[in-house]
Amino acid sequence: MSLKTIYEDEKFKGVYWCEFDDGSRKLATINLTPGFQVYGEQLVNYGGVEFRIWNAYRSKLAASILKGISEISIKPISSILYLGTSTGTTISHVSDIIGEDGYVFGVEIAPRPFREFMNLCEKRRNIIPILSDARTPHLYRNMIPIVDGMYCDVAQPDQAKILIDNAKLFLKPNGLAMLAIKARSIDVTLEPSEVYKREINYLKDGGFEIIDIVHLEPYDKDHAMVVAKYIGEGIRVQS
Repeated sequence: MSLKTIYEDEKFKGVYWCEFDDGSRKLATINLTPGFQVYGEQLVNYGGVEFRIWNAYRSKLAASILKGISEISIKPISSILYLGTSTGTTISHVSDIIGEDGYVFGVEIAPRPFREFMNLCEKRRNIIPILSDARTPHLYRNMIPIVDGMYCDVAQPDQAKILIDNAKLFLKPNGLAMLAIKARSIDVTLEPSEVYKREINYLKDGGFEIIDIVHLEPYDKDHAMVVAKYIGEGIRVQS
């Protein structure tokens, strides 16, 4: 299978499509650190530029794009708050998209994946790592300015509340946020569709306008991605 062409997505700047001679297409981002892989992903060169193939089975953000989500909160030259980085697979592609003139604050609570995440941050200067609990944003409020967008992927029963609490402190008015809803992490006794409805209503009550929601099967079972606009008023005052 040989690479045929690469072109930028019509809707999402910084997101690319690789077309191969067998007719298949794969998502990709321009590698901010040429020559370095993050999770064993394929590197391809086109026109003297190195791209990283973006595996949707390893990234819910990639899966949501493949499932046709209408908006994403990640844009070039933007500031992003990312909650739940784990070892850094998806945030590495966020780093590619925002580029050298953007920056992303990555919050992770677990020390073991955070150590691996730190190795990534040493090579990518637009990522600011924060070892903290996303449920207590007041503990890192002095480290983060108002941001353009948010991305939340935390396996917690109160994941919508976590997003709302952080948005009140950090997300600009009308800023976009994405929430990866993990139905089985919230309530194993309910059908995933009921969990999605409940979490969406919680976001609405917390000051969000729902823009779109997509189900992530077959890439992630019992997962959905919500993108929403923050229309509530934050409580943080910037000097």
